[in-house]
Amino acid sequence: MTSVAVSPKYQIVIPKVLREALKLRPGQRVELSLDSVGRLVVEPELDIRAARGFLPAIPGVDVTDVASDPEGPDWPGGCDPQPDAPWIRPAARSPAK
Repeated sequence: MTSVAVSPKYQIVIPKVLREALKLRPGQRVELSLDSVGRLVVEPELDIRAARGFLPAIPGVDVTDVASDPEGPDWPGGCDPQPDAPWIRPAARSPAK
């Protein structure tokens, strides 16, 4: 366990060993919270790009073939790029135009 001092402005320095373990970089934001026994928990905020690939692929969907202009002439309409996709309940599908 590492001990640090709180400055008069209530600032602390995160020791290098912990910064490296959390992979923190200068300017990166962190979430602070208290756990159920009152300990301070420090969690790095992740860039949205870090979430890429955390969900399994949807069978039959090729995400590399997505139109760059969703409002273009090939877009089927509505909010769903595939209105008849098998993973969408029939009642939730938008009506055909």
